[in-house]
Amino acid sequence: MEKTFFGHPRGLATLFFTEMWERFSFYGMRAILILFMTTETAQQGLGLDTETAGAAYGLYTAAVYLLSLPGGWIADNIIGQRKAIWYGGILIMIGHGVLAIPAGPGVFFIGLAFVAIGTGFLKPNISPTVGSLYGEDKGARRDAGFSIFYMSINLGSFFGQIFVPLLAAYNWHMGFGLAAIGMFLGLVYFKLTEEENFGTIGLKPDKKPIVAEASTSTSVMRYAIPALLVIVLIGLQVTGTVHLTSLVGIAEAMKYVIVLVAVFYFAQVLLAGDLTGIETKKVLAIVMLFIGGATFWSGFEQAGSALNLFARDFTDRDILGWLMPAGVLQSVNSAFIIIFAPIMGALWVWLAKRNLNPRTPIKFGFGLILLGVGFFMMVLAARIATTGAKAGMFFLVLTYFFHSIGELFLSPVGLSSITKLSPKRYLGQMMGLWFVAAALGNLIAGTFGGNFDPSNVMQMPDLFWTFVKLPVGVGLIFLALSPIMKKWMGDVH
Repeated sequence: MEKTFFGHPRGLATLFFTEMWERFSFYGMRAILILFMTTETAQQGLGLDTETAGAAYGLYTAAVYLLSLPGGWIADNIIGQRKAIWYGGILIMIGHGVLAIPAGPGVFFIGLAFVAIGTGFLKPNISPTVGSLYGEDKGARRDAGFSIFYMSINLGSFFGQIFVPLLAAYNWHMGFGLAAIGMFLGLVYFKLTEEENFGTIGLKPDKKPIVAEASTSTSVMRYAIPALLVIVLIGLQVTGTVHLTSLVGIAEAMKYVIVLVAVFYFAQVLLAGDLTGIETKKVLAIVMLFIGGATFWSGFEQAGSALNLFARDFTDRDILGWLMPAGVLQSVNSAFIIIFAPIMGALWVWLAKRNLNPRTPIKFGFGLILLGVGFFMMVLAARIATTGAKAGMFFLVLTYFFHSIGELFLSPVGLSSITKLSPKRYLGQMMGLWFVAAALGNLIAGTFGGNFDPSNVMQMPDLFWTFVKLPVGVGLIFLALSPIMKKWMGDVH
C-alpha cells in the first residue's frame, strides 16, 4: 500500500514540517524584534528610539510581502518552486544566524535583509506546491490538504513565539540563534524527503507562452509608473513631507510608494486590460477588498510593534513570582487560531447548507469591526496605565481573541475571493496585490508603533482609540456597500 500523510500525498508532510519550522523561526524572531531594537545597548539591545525601531520593523515586515512578488516570478520563470523554497530557507537561516551575532545595527539590518529576501522566495512558492500535489483534483480532498497545511503555520508560530522569547529573556542573541536552528531543521527535513515525496513536482518552472508584443497602453503604463514614483519621491523630499535620509523618512515614503503602485496596477488592469463589463465589476470588488485588507493588517500586525511594547512596559506579567517575557504573549493569537479555525470553518459550512452563509463583504465588515473591538480593550488598558498602575494580561488576551476571530472572518475569505474574482489572465497580479495590501498594512503598523512613546503615557488611550475608529468605520462602510458589492461580485459568494 502506498504511504500517505493522513490520507494525503506524502509531499504534504514535507511541506507541513518545512513550513512549520519556517514559521517557528519567523514568528519567534518577530516576537522579540522591536523589543530588542528598543532595549538599551547595555542590556544587549540596539537602544534605538521607538520611532526609528517602529520604522525599521515596518520596513522589514513590509519587505517580506513585497519581495514575494519577485520571489514568485523567479520561481515561475527561472528556477522552479522547489529550488525557490530551498534557497529561500537557506537565506532565512543565514539571516537568523547573522542576527545571533552580538554586533551593531549595521550587521543586524544585514541579517534582517537576508530573512526578508529568503522569505520572499519561500513564502509565495510553498503554498502553490501544496496545490501541485493534487493535480487536477479541486475537490474536498484538496481543501482538506490546505487545512492541514494551514495548521503547520499556526503550530510553528505558536511554539516559536513561546520558546524564542523565553530564550531571548536570557540572552537576545541566543533567541535569534534558536530561530536559525528552527529553519535549519526545516531545511534538513525538506532535503531528506523532497526527492522521494515530490518526484518532478516543482522541479522546473512552468513553461508559459511568450506574448510577442504588449499593447501600447500597457507599455506606456509600464514605464510611466516608475517615472511617476521617482517624481513623487523627489517631490516629497523637496517639500519636506518625508526625509529620505532616515529610516523613519524612508518608511513614510514607502507608504506613498506602495499606495501609488497599487493605484496604478489597478488602473492598468481596469483601463488597459481589455476587461469585459462583468470582469471590470469584479476587479472593482477586488479594489475594495484591497482597502479592507490593508486596513485590517495595519491594526492586526501591531501585535509585533505597539502591543508588544505595551506588554513589555505597561502589563503586569507576573505569574506566581515568574515574570513572563513580553513576546510570549503573542503566542495567544496562534493558540486562538488553532482552537477556532476548525470551528469557524464548520460554521461556514453549516450556514451554507441553510443558505445563510454571509457574503464576503459582510464577513470583511465584521472582521474589521472585531479588530476595532480588540483595540477598545487596549484603550481600557491604556487608561489603567495612565494611573501609574500596570494593566492585567487579560486585556491583551481579550485583544488577541477579538483580533483572531476577526482574522478568521477576513483573511482566508479574502484569499479565496481573490482567486475567484480575478480574471484568469490577471490572477498572478491580483494575488500579488493581495500581498501588497499586507505589505502596506505591516508598514503602517510599524510606523504607528513608532508613535508609542513609553515616556508619554497620557497619549496612549488616544493612540489606541485611532484604531478603534478606523477599522470600525471601514467595516461599517463594507456593511453599507455590501448590496452594491454583491452585484459587482456576481456569482462569487
